[in-house]
Amino acid sequence: MPNDSTADNGQMKFGVLQFFSWPGRRVPLPTVYERALNRIDIMDETGYDCVWLAEHHFSTYSVCPSVHLMGMHVAGRTRNLRIGTAVTLASFYHPLRIAEEVALLDILSGGRVNWGAGRGFDRTEFRAFGVEFEESYPRFRESVQVVLEAWRQERITWHGDYYDFDEIEVLPKPYQQPTPPFWVAAGGPDAIDWAARQDYSILMDPHATHEELGDKRRNYFKALTSYGHESDGRSIPMARLIAVAETDEEAEQIAINGAQWTIGSYANEKVSGNSSRTTQMSDDERIDRYANQVVIHGSASKVIDQLEELRETIDLDYLIASPFSHDSFVRFTKDVMPHFQ
Repeated sequence: MPNDSTADNGQMKFGVLQFFSWPGRRVPLPTVYERALNRIDIMDETGYDCVWLAEHHFSTYSVCPSVHLMGMHVAGRTRNLRIGTAVTLASFYHPLRIAEEVALLDILSGGRVNWGAGRGFDRTEFRAFGVEFEESYPRFRESVQVVLEAWRQERITWHGDYYDFDEIEVLPKPYQQPTPPFWVAAGGPDAIDWAARQDYSILMDPHATHEELGDKRRNYFKALTSYGHESDGRSIPMARLIAVAETDEEAEQIAINGAQWTIGSYANEKVSGNSSRTTQMSDDERIDRYANQVVIHGSASKVIDQLEELRETIDLDYLIASPFSHDSFVRFTKDVMPHFQ
């Protein structure tokens, strides 16, 4: 069912997809966290809906192995901002532990949790955690179902393919009843169809092109209708990488540099795509495609125009921005966001 707390009120909503990237290990890691938390403090005072914390393991792409632990720290230093997970990598944990931790975070934050769950995609993570990549889809899907039922039921009995237990009382229950607002990360056709069939709202990833994102969103709503589920009032957050600068040329260079870092990092498996067209591209072609078809970049006025266009063409109503630099974040917050508020 759509989540009323995020239903469309006619205005575009904004969140931030918060990575904890450590490129080149140029500064001490505590500095990375300090800078990110300072930005989160700014978000809390400037009208952002939510900070969405990204979980990753064993890579400098983003050093945040526990979004629940980080979320608790964020909850303690903010008052207005919702705290999202984008995502809890549900394939790697026992779902009852996830249900406990997210519910505890929801209570201690005063009911400010947005729970996002995802399967993950990095094979290094799957190997290290002893999860067979081929079974990750059904394991993830069962985990999500267990978490939701553990919140909804006083006691849960479950006999599935991966988890088996009787009469377990999961405590605490979430502050937001019966569950916090929740989404599942879904990008491929099967994942989108499954989410629609289950009546789950979806999070849309930062690595698809704008055109691909629009197609996926349309396919999701078409599937929702085919399964007899409501679509009105359902918010579908879309993550987009952002580069804002004084001039369009400066922003373009930031976008190119960011694309080089992203494609050259741990995310290469995700951003390069699996189609024959993208696999045959040179590195330069991949970078150009990513910078110009995935990243939103330009001066503040150009970024506003791009967002207005995406609102018209792909029904963008909730942007999860991922700025490539602190300066981009500041300019986006001061010069772009107010246009839509």
